[in-house]
Order: sequence, then structure tokens, then C-alpha cells
Amino acid sequence: MDPYGDHNRKILSPLDKLNKEETVASVKTEPPDADAEVLQTPERTQQMEPQTGLPAAQEGENSGLVEHLSELRKQLIKSVAVFLLFFLAAFSTINVWFPYITRGYKLIILSPMEVISFYTTLSAALAFGLSVPFLCHFLWQFVKPGLNEKESRFLSLYSPAILLLFAVGVAFGYYVVNPLSYKFLVSLGEMNFDVMVSAQEYARFLLLTTMPIGLLFELPVVALFLSAIGILTSGSMKKVRKWSYVVLGIISALITPPDFLSQLIILIPMIGLYEASIFLVMKTEKRLQAADAA
Repeated sequence: MDPYGDHNRKILSPLDKLNKEETVASVKTEPPDADAEVLQTPERTQQMEPQTGLPAAQEGENSGLVEHLSELRKQLIKSVAVFLLFFLAAFSTINVWFPYITRGYKLIILSPMEVISFYTTLSAALAFGLSVPFLCHFLWQFVKPGLNEKESRFLSLYSPAILLLFAVGVAFGYYVVNPLSYKFLVSLGEMNFDVMVSAQEYARFLLLTTMPIGLLFELPVVALFLSAIGILTSGSMKKVRKWSYVVLGIISALITPPDFLSQLIILIPMIGLYEASIFLVMKTEKRLQAADAA
């Protein structure tokens, strides 16, 4: 007969006491309520979760930059395509325009590869000159969205003048500067030497007396642009006239062959263009003053 069989009495067996003690200990060490832990979990997750989302403004800037680079890539591809098209056309018809480039001068080649170098250099220069209007148009399409109203109106009005002045400068170099400088230098060398001009050196001399002059003839447009954005005035150009002549003389000496005749031939039209720039800026200022007064 079990002496502890009566469970209704208050006296407990050693086994019951042991079970009771284990139950009390487990209650004391039990983790917090599951519901409370569930309520705290989203807050902790929110605190520990890294901020991976980008602000809307930053995303807009990134998308704008991507569109800008895509537009630049498109305009560059079109520019390269136009240049290659004119290059292939010029290279394939080189025998047609070759006499006009060399002017009948007797040139020599020092190696078989110099023929390819000569043809390639002149074809590339001719292709660049023919593709300038298209390149300017592609450049205009790229920069137009980023210009303000004044800058956009200025470039749209004077872009034909930019192309015309460049063409006039190249023609002036080809028909005036190049033949006079070439004859002067060759005649100077014939006094003491047997002059033989290589094809590659002639190509370099031809480019040196044409392309930079075309860029220098853009002086009036540059002056008008600086005046339009408020950096340059006719008064300031008059004050620094003497120093400007010195700067033009240095530039003409740097971009032309090292002879006095070529530098003088370049310096004279540069001075004329500088005076024309002063006149154009002055007329523009008077027109704006009259428009403001009205």
C-alpha cells in the first residue's frame, strides 16, 4: 500500500517536492512574453535594417546624368560617322584634288610609307574642313538644352557667321599666306642649299598655314559672345588695345612658320579683325541701350 497515494493531503512526497521546485525555477527563468517580443521585433528590425533607398532628388540627378551621357554618345557617333564618310570620299578621289593641294611643286618622298602618311594627313584635313558644318550642328544639338535664353539666341544667330569666318580664314591661309611663305622660304634656302621638300613636311606646312588662321578669324564672334554675357565691353577693348596687339603678334608668331613675312601677313588681318570686333561690340551696346530706353 502506497503511503503517499492520498494526493488530497497537504503532506508532499520528496518526488513531488522536486517537481515543484523545477516548475518554480522554470517560471523564474522563462523568457519575456512572446507577444511582447513580437511587438518589439519590427522596431528592432527597423533600427537594424540599413538605409538602402536613395532620395528621389539623387535618383533624378542620376537619371539626368545618364540621359546626358547618352545624348553625348549619340552626337559623338554621328560626328565620327560624318567624318569617316568625308574621309573615305576624299581618300578615294585623291588624284582629282591632289594637283590643287601641291600647286605643282616638286615634292619628294623618303620612304614608301610616307606616301600613305601624306595621303592620310591631307584626306583627314580635307574631311575635317568639309564636316565642320555638321560637327557644329551636332555640337549645337548637345549643348542647346543646357544654355539659357541669351546664350541660345546668340549661338543660333551667329552660328552661320562662325562657319563663314572659319572658311574665310582657311581660304586666306591657302591663297595668301601659304604661297607667299613657301616661295619666300624656298628662295631663302636656295641661296646656299639645294632645296628638296618632302611630301610630309609640305603637308605639315600646309596645315600650319591654314587651319590655325581659320580659328583666329573667329575673333569677332568670340568678342561678341563675351560682350553678350557681360564679360567684355568696347571700352575695355579700347583700353587694352596696345597690349592686345602684342598678344596677337605673339600668337601669329607661334602658329605660323618662323619667318617675318608670314607673321606680318597674319598680324595685319588680326589687327583688322580686332578693330572690327570693337566696332561690332560698340554697335551691339548702342542697340541694347536704345532697346532699354524704349
